[in-house]
Amino acid sequence: MSHLGSNIDNVASLTHDSFGTKATPLSEKVESITSDEKDVENASTSEEGDGDGEILNDARDLVTHVISIDDDESLSPWTFRTAVIGIGLSAFGGVLAEIYYFKPQTVLVSTMFLAIIAYVLGLAMETLIPTRGWFRYLNPGPFNKKENAMIVIMASAAANSALGTEVLAVQRLFYNITPNPAASIFLLFSSQMIGYGIGGLMRSILLYPSKMLYPGVLPLVSMFDALFNNDKSAKKKLRLFYIAFFAIFVWELFPEWIFPLLTGFSIFCLADSGSADFTRVFGGSNGNEGLGLLSVCFDWQYISGGVNPFTIPLQAQFSNLLGYLLCMVVFCAVFYKNIWQSRNLPFLSQELFYENGTVYDQLLILNSDFEVDPALLKVQGLPLYAGTWVVQLLATNLGMAATFTHLILWNYKDLSAAWSWAAPSRLRAAYAAFSWREYNWRIWQHDERSARERLYAETKNDPTVDPHYRQMLKYVDAPNSWYWLTLVISAVIALVVIYKTNSTLPWWGFLISLALGALSILFFGALYAITGLQFIIQPFVQMIGGFIHPGKPMANMYFVLFSYNSVNQAQLLLRDLKIAQYTKLPPRAAFAAQTIGTLLGSILNFVLMNSIIDSQAPTLLSVEGTNIWSGQQPQQYNSQAIAWGGLAHELFAQGAIYQWVPWAYVIGLVVPVPFWLVHKKWPGLRMDYLYTPVICYYIGWLCVGINSSILSYFTIAWFSQWYLRTRCPRWFAKYNYILGAALDGGTQVMVFILSFAVFGAAGNSHLFPQWWGANQNGNYDRCLVIES
Repeated sequence: MSHLGSNIDNVASLTHDSFGTKATPLSEKVESITSDEKDVENASTSEEGDGDGEILNDARDLVTHVISIDDDESLSPWTFRTAVIGIGLSAFGGVLAEIYYFKPQTVLVSTMFLAIIAYVLGLAMETLIPTRGWFRYLNPGPFNKKENAMIVIMASAAANSALGTEVLAVQRLFYNITPNPAASIFLLFSSQMIGYGIGGLMRSILLYPSKMLYPGVLPLVSMFDALFNNDKSAKKKLRLFYIAFFAIFVWELFPEWIFPLLTGFSIFCLADSGSADFTRVFGGSNGNEGLGLLSVCFDWQYISGGVNPFTIPLQAQFSNLLGYLLCMVVFCAVFYKNIWQSRNLPFLSQELFYENGTVYDQLLILNSDFEVDPALLKVQGLPLYAGTWVVQLLATNLGMAATFTHLILWNYKDLSAAWSWAAPSRLRAAYAAFSWREYNWRIWQHDERSARERLYAETKNDPTVDPHYRQMLKYVDAPNSWYWLTLVISAVIALVVIYKTNSTLPWWGFLISLALGALSILFFGALYAITGLQFIIQPFVQMIGGFIHPGKPMANMYFVLFSYNSVNQAQLLLRDLKIAQYTKLPPRAAFAAQTIGTLLGSILNFVLMNSIIDSQAPTLLSVEGTNIWSGQQPQQYNSQAIAWGGLAHELFAQGAIYQWVPWAYVIGLVVPVPFWLVHKKWPGLRMDYLYTPVICYYIGWLCVGINSSILSYFTIAWFSQWYLRTRCPRWFAKYNYILGAALDGGTQVMVFILSFAVFGAAGNSHLFPQWWGANQNGNYDRCLVIES
């Protein structure tokens, strides 16, 4: 029970104020939240003018005023409806995720979309199933918030294409290796669950405190509050939700299909449609077109883009903006100064190229053992990256290294708490108190309820304890032993299957990958939880794997699988557990939902992957693919494994063309130090306001994809997190996040329908007929198409 008691010490105020104004000490703002928790919620929902009210300055203000603290213990998530809808949507999401993995366009099965579908199906079952007699076991009453939350957690865990299927697909497509089906499925199980084990063990530092806000889930939880509360304020929120949902649902038909010029309206490209320079700088409505400077986007799918601008705190937005401005300058400087031979290659791309700009054929440098052959490499020559992609690699390393230093300088006490169990004094005390003879190995019989009830009573008048976490103390937790068991079983299975699948990754390389993953989860999990911004650390992990296992691209893929994927899965687990904490879903229900969804999704991912490869292998191996099937993602993963796993020393070692990429990691460790020293000397300059890892990481932000939405994104973000929050605080507290949820939900439902109706997800695509606003023969913003 020691981890329960230590959680109180971990719940503290923000070292930084993430919301744009200096934080006020909690003792001055909160007299006794838990003495009457309803007062907090009522304070944010009164019917006074929207321009009045207290400004929400920090994470604690947000989670006590925007989303409900109340909990109805009589509501049960363990219902027939939960099981049927949860398993059904898990199967639906798992199948769709794998199908979309092999599509030319990327469409994600979003959490908001799953939540809306689950709500509709839940109401349908509540209405259609009788409630009398034995039917009451099938329909125990009104569909409730905890059922909806458990379904969403289960389905979202399944609705991801497991990275393990990417590794297996590359083995089949490029190496002609088909691992044993049982070994493959266990590979997916272990690689998906091992991050759960590590992340679960860090709950006390990355989940329970108020500062670990997870801003991205606030619209979802706000939507739940509106859907399932019956008070007057909730009805107003629900009315706004429905209006905004259906308005954006209809609107998205225009930028997505009828009038795609609205995806990126660039006055510069309309003024001069024949300039390649204008395309690179001002274009951005199509993939890898340009930087989208001053383009205006009216398509919410790209404005939100997985990071809703209504949710990210102002401090993170400010650092993000600085990184974006630097990205513009650095990208243009690298390209127009012809650094790394950039002028010979496409402006934006993540492929490997020959010096003449054609795509590099990595298969021509591998021998029969799938390792780089020096003689073949000499014939083909070293591949090159687009200069902007090199900047992205540099920026990723800068941001990652800066994360470690930044959090150690600013959040040392919080991070050290995650490892307090390993202090020699604690270990000695635990050893002295432990008795092998008296220990009950039947972990399911451990009495956690009494300990949590005692902690609940002890924290009644403690204003430093997160009120949502305190409410969760009423429920029996999923103990640390469950997560230890998940970690150990997954690691043992992984050690077996890496040898059964011809991975070429040795056991010690696997252990290093786990250690790297665990360290990354602590730091990048904290940054994601506080800011809502998720770093893609795959290039860094590939670099480490490449130097550890030179000349072995397949070993690099497996190294990335057990390190980078563990970080992603841990963040997914902690995000879903935060949804459970905000909705008061019992921890064991959340654990069961995540486990069932993940295992079911892995099996379906594997079945669909093999089916698609069996029928579409030639198409998946072709460069262009078709408008229905494409192998671009496994091709990209394989190319990166070749570059990092096979050619790390040739491309990135001292004296090589990209030698500054690994050196950027060393430089990044130092970047936060001057800001910290200046703040200590002159605190009035507010250097603590800057997230140096975010600034560094976003210097490489625009390296790929559609970039026309950036101006619209920052405009809406600042309108929400500055103007509404400071000028209309009551309106912000009541409606900001429900509006963000409505816009995301309506957009995702329409995009899903259009994907099957006209975009080719179910067969042939049907583009809107050519007209001025739908330039189907070029870039939608009418910038010049630059031939590669």
